[in-house]
Amino acid sequence: MIRRAVLADYPELLQVYAAARTIMQQSGNPTQWGDSKPEPEQIAADIQNGNGYVVEREGRICGAFALLFGADPTYSVIDGAWQSDRPYATLHRVASNGMQKGVLHECLAYCDTRISNLRIDTHENNRIMQHLLQKEGFVRCGTIWLLNGDPRIAYQRER
Repeated sequence: MIRRAVLADYPELLQVYAAARTIMQQSGNPTQWGDSKPEPEQIAADIQNGNGYVVEREGRICGAFALLFGADPTYSVIDGAWQSDRPYATLHRVASNGMQKGVLHECLAYCDTRISNLRIDTHENNRIMQHLLQKEGFVRCGTIWLLNGDPRIAYQRER
């Protein structure tokens, strides 16, 4: 089940993101989120802005993500080319506690009920996410840069 996150979910969300950081570090991606990303303030802002979602199984949160509608400023410049310039939503801060399989698939199935054009980016060392995105039908479009200047691999999927 996927639902919007509420403030009562905050402690469990912190645990999900901590587990995701550990998984990332153990799989050769120690710098994308390091020891502190996403920041607790960002997680709280996602909840307050209505952009934060949780993946729940058997009454427990096993995954989380942010879904933002409208133009993402970090996607305005790309070394490469987007599939289209149609209105899109951006998926950010996708995380799993590692205890359940298929969290990204479930997340994307939910997003597909809301919009047919999705964009997402990931770190060059995040081989797990790159593999899963390609498996889910995303096309690698090029490189974008975060507001701090860090490069990310950009993907898009249109349905």
